[in-house]
Amino acid sequence: MNTIRHTPAPSRHLLSALCAASLLLLAACGKADEGASAQASQVAAKVGSNEISVHQINQVLSRTPVNANSKEAVQAASRQALERLIDQQLAVDQATEQKLHRSPDVVAQLEAARREVLARAYLQQVTSAAPKPTPEEIRKYYQDNPALFSERRVFNLQELRISNATPVMDTLQTMAKEGRRMEDVVAMLRERGVAFTGGSATRSAEQVPLDLLPRLHALQDGQSLVVPVGDNATVIRVVASRSMPVGEDQASAGIAQYLGNRTAVEVMNNEIKRLRAATTVTYVGEFEQAAAAPGETAATAPASVTEDPKKEESNVLERGIQGLK
Repeated sequence: MNTIRHTPAPSRHLLSALCAASLLLLAACGKADEGASAQASQVAAKVGSNEISVHQINQVLSRTPVNANSKEAVQAASRQALERLIDQQLAVDQATEQKLHRSPDVVAQLEAARREVLARAYLQQVTSAAPKPTPEEIRKYYQDNPALFSERRVFNLQELRISNATPVMDTLQTMAKEGRRMEDVVAMLRERGVAFTGGSATRSAEQVPLDLLPRLHALQDGQSLVVPVGDNATVIRVVASRSMPVGEDQASAGIAQYLGNRTAVEVMNNEIKRLRAATTVTYVGEFEQAAAAPGETAATAPASVTEDPKKEESNVLERGIQGLK
């Protein structure tokens, strides 16, 4: 057997708490009888012989975007959460009656969920002590990234995503430097029998990958650049752009959130590294051979700035800025 240590980047789920939700929900439920117990006052509904508590509703609310400053919004969200929990309890009752909780597949899923919750709770505890960004750090990030803020632009982009672009890479670079039109690039690729796909989109600066933004920001309207990715390449042309700067006061909240989350990721990665260093991890069977073999680089698709990003990959900084518009 082979013992190897490595550090993957863990997933992160940071949940926000709605402090006022419990009080508002209790007010909506009405006053409890003077002789009722404190526990009874925490019951929001009964489904058969089972109770749904205020705590359960608050757990749902903590994962739901709600305007905590609006009593009406919190009350409406609380009622909706309660109705979902009632529906859930009805389904749980039926599943239990049919003994589905004893199914091997369900047992495995329950154990996986338990492991996920415990791991998340520990990592949240670790990151809760992470330092918050200071006003100086926020200001520095603003000043160091003019393309995102003071010189922010919205781009109208065209792109060609080219697979197996190595034979034409030099030609692509030359055509980009010469400012050739996309139609000329397409004609060249077709003439040489090179496969490609295309797209166009309007993207603001925060919707562009951060490692690509400085190069894209340096382009004038009508100019292009080539982004090699392994054997593939993407040709990006700025058809047009317009200036839409964001002031420091407007950007501060989004920057603080971004820097805080970035620090949390670093803290989690360092903690996982520490735990792996302190624990013997032994791979067995086929996994032993795979772990011992040199890492193989998976084929990478051409980069894209016109395809819609996946939700889970949304940039925190983008969400912060979008809320300011």
